[in-house]
Amino acid sequence: MSESHVWDEVDAYFTARLAPDDEALAAALRDSDAAGLPHINVAGNQGKLLQLLAQIQGARHILEIGTLGGYSTIWLGRALPADGRLVSLEYDPTHAEVALRNIARAGLDKLVEVRVGPALESLPQLADENPPPFDLVFIDADKVNNPHYVEWALKLTSTGSLIVLDNVVRGGRVTDAASTAPDVTGTRAAIELIGSHPRLSGTAIQTVGMKGYDGFALARVLA
Repeated sequence: MSESHVWDEVDAYFTARLAPDDEALAAALRDSDAAGLPHINVAGNQGKLLQLLAQIQGARHILEIGTLGGYSTIWLGRALPADGRLVSLEYDPTHAEVALRNIARAGLDKLVEVRVGPALESLPQLADENPPPFDLVFIDADKVNNPHYVEWALKLTSTGSLIVLDNVVRGGRVTDAASTAPDVTGTRAAIELIGSHPRLSGTAIQTVGMKGYDGFALARVLA
């Protein structure tokens, strides 16, 4: 049995017992696939991790940068109380349409708002609205802009908030200081920002599984 096959089998085992898809989640994946969306959504066990992190935070306000088909949005939205709010930013209008249908089918359309357009345009508009600080920010969008997204997350959060940055390993390429690939340079800049910023305490974890070899970073906002 190949190493990657073992990873898939272990992920399937954990997901089936600890984070199984219900009909709304399974339908979100089916509709995303039917619409031709890229297969870059989080895995089920990763979605459950996001939900648990939001619940541990006692999150009432969540910001997601990168909606795709709304699969991770559903996991996060289910962690919110009845008066909570999740704002999700999506660049692609087609992706946003699919996500909105999936979110509504999951019964979360009253809690979740999807804003369409480049996130670096939506974020200053959001800041101008002076929203309550977001308790959790999940960043899973174009990797070249990761450091900018972390900077905006800092502006829109407060002490104790949690920032989650996905896909930071880049198949191991994150260690290549000579790389000029935008996803690598953007991710390295974000990691260096988290490590050096006086208001952030963070770490990063490597993962293997049905999404291959990757990982995520966590950063807590300090006073």
